[in-house]
Amino acid sequence: MPGRRIGWRRWLPVTAVITLIAGAAIGMLVFLGFQIGVTGLAIGLTAAILPVPLLASAFAWLDRYEPEPVKYLVFCFAWGAAVATAVALLVNTGAAYLFEELGLPDALVAVLIAPFIEESMKFIGPLLLFWRRRAEWSGITDGIVYCGLSALGFAMVENVLYLGGHGYASGANEYGPATGLQNVFLIFIVRILFTGFAHPLFTSMAGIGLGIAARSADRTVRWLAPIAGLLAAMILHGLFNLLPTLTQATGEMLIMLYGYLGFMLPFFFAVVGFAIALRSWEGRLAERVLHHYVRAGWFAPPEVASLASLGRRHSARQWAKRVAGPAGHRAMRNFQFASTRLALLRDGVQRGLERHPRELERARAEEQELLAAITGYRSVFAGHDPQTPSAWWDGQSYRITFPDGVVRTVAPPAEPVMPVPMRLAPPPVYPGYAHYGGYPMSPPPFPPVPGPSGGYPDHSPWQPPQR
Repeated sequence: MPGRRIGWRRWLPVTAVITLIAGAAIGMLVFLGFQIGVTGLAIGLTAAILPVPLLASAFAWLDRYEPEPVKYLVFCFAWGAAVATAVALLVNTGAAYLFEELGLPDALVAVLIAPFIEESMKFIGPLLLFWRRRAEWSGITDGIVYCGLSALGFAMVENVLYLGGHGYASGANEYGPATGLQNVFLIFIVRILFTGFAHPLFTSMAGIGLGIAARSADRTVRWLAPIAGLLAAMILHGLFNLLPTLTQATGEMLIMLYGYLGFMLPFFFAVVGFAIALRSWEGRLAERVLHHYVRAGWFAPPEVASLASLGRRHSARQWAKRVAGPAGHRAMRNFQFASTRLALLRDGVQRGLERHPRELERARAEEQELLAAITGYRSVFAGHDPQTPSAWWDGQSYRITFPDGVVRTVAPPAEPVMPVPMRLAPPPVYPGYAHYGGYPMSPPPFPPVPGPSGGYPDHSPWQPPQR
């Protein structure tokens, strides 16, 4: 990408982050092994890992429209599992010692200190990614995924301490291995089956804030949304920790029961419903944005219609596999991802997210790369269906070759049912913009989308975003 740093200046921060995560992971393993024993560590780690694939798959399912690079997902998970847990353990332990010296109850650490330090540390990893790889943030869904995976890594290591230490090690030391395993089973039910959603739920609030900041052109919103999300995560975490504290202090189990069933569980399902609805809304972004490219001739209406839902995308992939084999299936999948990325790019520019000339130049270059890639992917499966006549989209209507050999113009149907191939000419070089290499995007402000055959169509007006 234009402007991307190369050489040691790019790899030095990456190396530093990897070293930090590796060092924190090794330190946590040594500490846990010394604290709960090797057997407790092995049992706790095994039990804590069991729910991770299921929860990670849920986040991956949420991010199916525009999957994020695996390396960034792994980074967020590793940050939460290693760095966030190591720092939170040090701070919580130090706070507990300080509270004991001051004569304050240790329970206050869980209510006042733990929410602040744990949510802050889980948040820092995705925040670094937001700062250094802003282009990988396409909205609130990405924020939920990145922050949720960071929280998932944190919860996994915390569960190792509870399952292996408070569960197996304490029970085995006092009554034997059988009691230790029984404790592991009971803690597994409470911490993972009943409250395993807690950490991802809390940190997803901060992810929502980062997602809002990623798609807002307002500088104030960019600063305040992540802060508000982080504060919401801390408050939720503190309320959740307050429930067992009050239950233990008063002896009233109804406090925990009512708090869990009356607030935490309904709030969890509300956030899940919000995330699913949001994913569906973001999935229809292609329909709301790519119509510019349809009117210019880059996309046929059925192609855009096939991007609107996961069911339609699956049907398009099956169709491409039928007419062009496994290569067609792969090409259709890449076509869909590139089209979604193009929609996000165009939406971001129309929102005014890219203002600096350098950012606009990068957006122009990326648009050209995406359009070229989309055209290449389409060539793999377009025109391979023997049941489809020779046809293409000219930006306003279909040009179809009928059995008698005559090419006739046909208006697009109200309900497009399958992709129709298009004939695309190379993007033209517009007078006055030759130094941009004929990119479909011209110097700021962002212009209307030019057609593949040249010129700006009169029927595709564009106005700069209103402030």
